[in-house]
Amino acid sequence: MKSDLKAKLLQHFSKKKANGGFTLIELLVVIIIIGILSAIALPSFLNQANKAKQSEAKTYVGSMNRAQQAFYLENGRFTATLTDLGLGVASSTPNYSYTITNTAATGTGNGSVATNKAQAKSEALKGYAGGVALTSVTGTTDKTTAAVLCEVSAAGTTVPEDATADGSAVSCATATQTPIN
Repeated sequence: MKSDLKAKLLQHFSKKKANGGFTLIELLVVIIIIGILSAIALPSFLNQANKAKQSEAKTYVGSMNRAQQAFYLENGRFTATLTDLGLGVASSTPNYSYTITNTAATGTGNGSVATNKAQAKSEALKGYAGGVALTSVTGTTDKTTAAVLCEVSAAGTTVPEDATADGSAVSCATATQTPIN
C-alpha cells in the first residue's frame, strides 16, 4: 500500500507542475529583457525619420548637378537659377531650402563652379552641396563637366559652403564637408 501511495503522490506532483504556468520571477525576467532590447533599438528607429528627410536633399542636389551638366552642354555656361534647370524642383520644401551659386574656379581659364545647395531648416538635419565644373580630361586637350555631392559633417541650419574646382577636379569646400559619391 505504501508504494501505491508514493506513486500516486509523485503522479500528483508531476501533473501539478505541468499545469503551473509561469512564475512571477520568470515573467519579470522576460519583461526586463524586452525593455533592454527596446532601449537599444529605439535610437536607431528614431534616426530613420531624419535619414528619410535627408534623402530628399541628396536626390534634389544630385538632380540639380545633372541638370547643370546638361545646361552647360546646351548653353556653354552654368546657371544660377533653379527655373533655368527645368527640373520642377521647388526652391523651398518643409525640410530644405535650395539655392545655386556660381563662383570662379582656381587657376587660369578654368571657368566657374556651380554649387547647388540644400540648406537644412531643422537642427537635426544635415546640409548638402553639389558642385559642377568644367574639368580637363587627363592626357588630352578635351574638357568635360565633373560633379561632386558633399554632405556637411555636422547637423544644423548653416548654409553649406561652395564647392571648389582647380581645372582637373571638383571637390568639397573644406574639412566640414565630406564627399558622398
